[in-house]
Amino acid sequence: MQASHDFKRVYVWEQPVRWFHWINALCVIVLGVTGYLIAHPPAFMSANEASFGYWFGKLRFAHFVTAYVFLANFLFRLYWAGAGNKYTHWRNFFPISKRQLREVWAVLKVDVFQSSDQPVHTLGHNSVAYFTYMGTGLLTVFQVITGFALYAPMTDFWFPHLFDWVVPIFGSEQNLRIFHYAVLWLFAIFTLIHVYLVFYHDYIEGHGVLSSMVGGWKFMEKEKIEAEEASGISGLPRRHRKNSKPAPAGVVSAKE
Repeated sequence: MQASHDFKRVYVWEQPVRWFHWINALCVIVLGVTGYLIAHPPAFMSANEASFGYWFGKLRFAHFVTAYVFLANFLFRLYWAGAGNKYTHWRNFFPISKRQLREVWAVLKVDVFQSSDQPVHTLGHNSVAYFTYMGTGLLTVFQVITGFALYAPMTDFWFPHLFDWVVPIFGSEQNLRIFHYAVLWLFAIFTLIHVYLVFYHDYIEGHGVLSSMVGGWKFMEKEKIEAEEASGISGLPRRHRKNSKPAPAGVVSAKE
């Protein structure tokens, strides 16, 4: 490992992205727990009047409110995919270059097949992570559409009724519930793998993967930063590079 003075501090994740991440994580947890309990409600025995034990109604209310927050947060992230820095840009989420595809294979050899012990160094996400988040984004769209379609018969509010067309496609509400519930487990599996890989890469590589989603900063060797910048894998259109100001010594700006 190289001496610490060869490392540079890079501001990668802007504050809006970090807020999105933690709000999204909280929403996924709340929606997952409440969704599971809605599908498998426990039988609580109580001597109180039924009106005093309205816990299931409160549970469903928490699920519905969180769903609106989940949607609003997701829409903001779509906006930030165009307004944010190059590490959050929408082009990173699509396999549009040979270099990205080569990086996918390199990451899979390390993280999945374990046929290589040479970690892939990136300042933003690696290409596998970007493409995976593209997949979770599509799952988010599916959950939003199917979730509000299931909610529509229970409310007079106009927004859920925009998805009245969904139930007929699946044949019945019960069929739709099965798919909606199945995707819940896909999110659960993704969360477990995601948390494991974050801790794994943070420990093995020492680039601040975990802390970067709190403070925004990551660390990498100077020559590897220069190599990644030269590759252009997550470069921005030229309009994002205009009027850039030099960063202080020892610090690399995400917009350089």
